[in-house]
Amino acid sequence: MEVSKHLSDKAKRDYELVQRALNDKDERAYAELMERYRESIYFMLLKMVNNKEDADDLTIEAFGKAFKRLKQYTPQFAFSTWLFKIASNNAIDFIRKKRIKALSLDSGFRNEDGDEMEIAISDNKPDPIEALQKKERVERMREVVTRLKPRYRQLIELRYFKEYSYDEIAQELDLPLGTVKAQLFRARDFLYQIMKNTKDTI
Repeated sequence: MEVSKHLSDKAKRDYELVQRALNDKDERAYAELMERYRESIYFMLLKMVNNKEDADDLTIEAFGKAFKRLKQYTPQFAFSTWLFKIASNNAIDFIRKKRIKALSLDSGFRNEDGDEMEIAISDNKPDPIEALQKKERVERMREVVTRLKPRYRQLIELRYFKEYSYDEIAQELDLPLGTVKAQLFRARDFLYQIMKNTKDTI
């Protein structure tokens, strides 16, 4: 496909990297694309969600979604425009979900017909069936994680089982923060591929 003449030199360089990533499976091309936009994506998302940990997670998710859809990118417009759109749409979905969780339970709300609706508040006692299902999901997840390479397995365990922050992981493993984020992106991608190919739904 012919690269659009209106693209800047930076955008043309991005397109070259996209082609290398797609055609040559060049890991360095993926890494360079991530390095070029990780910081600006992060700060855009931080403004949207106003939480550093959420912005970190959403940044990794944005690159994950973009890299999975890389074949859909066309050079009619800049890669950065396409990437920022994916990142912002993902963040909007995240914000919507958070708002649903934050909905006031005692005030109720009006439905589309204008009728007052009350929100039933369940008691806080743990449902034994739910607790069992959650335990089974965690056990299945742990089993899937064991199939990862050791360095990726360690990252996933620290981040999601021990709930370490990115800074704490970097300190624990004596790695630069950027390396931790990049490797966690890869670890999550591998985990997704394993989960996609397993019969169990996690």
